[in-house]
Amino acid sequence: MLFYIFLIFLNLILIFFLQKKEIKKIIFKKKIPEKKVKYIHPIFETEKNNLNFPTEEHITKFFIVPSGSNIIGMTSDLEAWILCMMSKISKNIFEFGTCSGKTTYLMALNSPANAKITTLTITSNERISISKGESKSAYRNIFTESQYEKFMFSDTAFEKKIDIRFINSLQFNELEFTHKCDLIFIDGGHTYSIVKNDSEKAFKMISKNGYIFWHDYALGKRSAKDVVKYIHEISKNKKLYNVSGTSLVYYKNEQNIDH
Repeated sequence: MLFYIFLIFLNLILIFFLQKKEIKKIIFKKKIPEKKVKYIHPIFETEKNNLNFPTEEHITKFFIVPSGSNIIGMTSDLEAWILCMMSKISKNIFEFGTCSGKTTYLMALNSPANAKITTLTITSNERISISKGESKSAYRNIFTESQYEKFMFSDTAFEKKIDIRFINSLQFNELEFTHKCDLIFIDGGHTYSIVKNDSEKAFKMISKNGYIFWHDYALGKRSAKDVVKYIHEISKNKKLYNVSGTSLVYYKNEQNIDH
C-alpha cells in the first residue's frame, strides 16, 4: 500500500515539474491584458499580416550572449529585440538598472546617432534597507546584479551615447528629466519600495507619447513578486499591457503635458 502511495506521490511531482508553467497559469491569474507585439507601435506592423513577414524596419543590430558566460538577470531575445525596436524611435532613453549593460548596449546600437541613454546602477558596497514583507530574493539580487564596474558597452564606439550614473535610484533626483524621456526601461531593484520609487519617477519623466517598459512581470517568480504586486496596483488607474510571450509590461503616455 505504501509503495502505491509513493508511486502516486512521485507521479504528482513529475506532473508538477513537467507542467509547471501551465499550473502557474491556473494558480496565478494575470490582471494585465495581453497585447501582441504588432500593437505596441506602428513600427512593429508587418506588410503581410497573414505571414507576419518582417519589413526592413524590423532588422536591428543585435548580439547573443553565449551560454555559460555567467551574466546575470538578462532579458530574453524577444524582449531585447522589442527594446531595440523601440530604441530606433527614441532620442532620450532612460534605464533603471544597468546590470551587465547588455540592454544598455543594445539600445545604444539601435537608437538614432544623436540619442542619449542615461542608466542607473549602484556600487557593490551600497547599503540598501529592506522593508517588512518585501521579497528577500529580490533584495539579494540587487547586490548580485550590481557587481559590474565594466560593462558590455565599455570601451566601444557607442559608449559616448551612454551616461552611466552610480547612484541609488531612491536618492536619484528626476527633475532634470521631467517630460523628456521617450523610452524608459525599469529593471532595477525588484523590491516593492524600489519598483514603486522608480515607477513614480518614470511617470514624471516620460514625454508625451513616450513609453515605460517594466521587466519581470512574472507571476509565481519569487524575486518578481513585488514587481507583479505594484503593477497590479497601478493597473487600476493606468492603461498597462503585457506583451504576449514576454515578461514585459508597457505604458504609453497619451496625456497632454503642461510645461
